[in-house]
Amino acid sequence: MTKELRVDIMCLVWKILLISGILGGMFLFVFGLFSVRDGAMFPAIKDGDLILFYRWNKEYCATDAVVINQSGKKQVRRVVAVAGDTVDIQEDGLIINGALQQENGIYEKTYRYTEGIEFPVTLEEGEIFVLGDARERTTDSRIYGPIKVSDTCGTVMTVVRHRGI
Repeated sequence: MTKELRVDIMCLVWKILLISGILGGMFLFVFGLFSVRDGAMFPAIKDGDLILFYRWNKEYCATDAVVINQSGKKQVRRVVAVAGDTVDIQEDGLIINGALQQENGIYEKTYRYTEGIEFPVTLEEGEIFVLGDARERTTDSRIYGPIKVSDTCGTVMTVVRHRGI
């Protein structure tokens, strides 16, 4: 092997290591991957889907899908209320700040759980209220209450249909 060929191979190896390090750092500190293991967000996100989320944006608004840490497990849930909002669930459904919510893509009625928290709930600074899209069978803020923004991992950027690949 000639000296020029060895130098070219070493340059290639260093470039591959540099690119791998940059990509690894991006997925360690900026982005995250998460595989969904429940049907709480059906039909938008299904069991087995792969989620790419952005870690640095922690300023959520209603309708954002977020990855949260709850009881040591990562979950995907939808933000329905943010700091300062008052959440109530009555027979008519979900009420935010006194207004009945008409949510696109939610096909099940929103009920209170008997073992859950007491309503109405006013969210404090740094809190969000999250619900799963499959409202009749999901563990969400109706059970464990408002989520601290510090307990979130980030905002869902994209969903990759992972099953069958």
